[in-house]
Amino acid sequence: MTDSSLSAGNLLLTGASGFVGKAVLSSLLAAKRWRIVCASRSAFSSDVEHVPFDLSTSFDLQSSLEGIACVVHMAARVHVMNDTVADPLGAFRAINVTATLELARQAARAGVRRFIFLSSIKVNGEQTAPRQPFTPEDRPQPQDPYGISKYEAEQGLRALAAETGMDVVIIRPVLVYGPEVKANFRSMMSWLSKGIPLPLGAIANKRSLVALDNLVDLIVTCVDHPGAANQTFLVSDDEDVSTSELLRRMANALGKPARLLPVPAALLQAGAALLGRRDVAQRLCGSLQADISHTKARLNWAPPVSLDQALRRTAQEFLEHPSL
Repeated sequence: MTDSSLSAGNLLLTGASGFVGKAVLSSLLAAKRWRIVCASRSAFSSDVEHVPFDLSTSFDLQSSLEGIACVVHMAARVHVMNDTVADPLGAFRAINVTATLELARQAARAGVRRFIFLSSIKVNGEQTAPRQPFTPEDRPQPQDPYGISKYEAEQGLRALAAETGMDVVIIRPVLVYGPEVKANFRSMMSWLSKGIPLPLGAIANKRSLVALDNLVDLIVTCVDHPGAANQTFLVSDDEDVSTSELLRRMANALGKPARLLPVPAALLQAGAALLGRRDVAQRLCGSLQADISHTKARLNWAPPVSLDQALRRTAQEFLEHPSL
């Protein structure tokens, strides 16, 4: 089922040149159901119309938003390790809260029907207890500046929806991986590909991940699904794995043996604490699970790609372009 007022028409995307954004744009273009406008610093594709847009400066998209049915807002100041700015929270708020809400206000004034906001599971928190996955109904507990900024943006968007009647859809993904993934996930593939022994063979945690294809499918579904209006959706592959299992399955996708040493998690955590890297140990040894039952039931949706299928696609791209 689709909302006929949104199922065909004009869409405006922000962040369409990013890791997730490029895949969303490609999927929307393939569907051939919408005229797409990309708001970005500079033009990057000849297939769509571009309008100048920079979250870090003042902007006026009012005229460009006229006639737009749906805004998909993916541009953001993203989570960064070892942030060096003097006021990280202020920097995140300027982009992820102030600029996001200004864009949403301009969209509402222009008569945009729906505003889709790509948030983060960090709004829920950093870690889950055993058999207690995060849900959309949980009390938010963001702990770092990025998560706090995303939560504050969510609050502002909900207030704007109540005030103006514009639908707001909030999507909180867990860790996203897929072809061209960078950062820690790509480092993990590099270690496995080189056969480097890793002390991660005895981790019994549970973590949710989401393949890029699955996240994109959900975002596109939310563009015109009537059940998405004013909802908050968690998204994952719906198959949680331990760090050890993920490494083994990733190694298998790469066609490499997983050289994992069974070092107890407690010992890893103690060593990380001595080195001042508790955050690294938490990500490797702690659990973070997302319950997506609300997403599946509300939208009659299921992740179209399995974890192993997505790992194979990710591995294939890595093997073809290992130095990306």
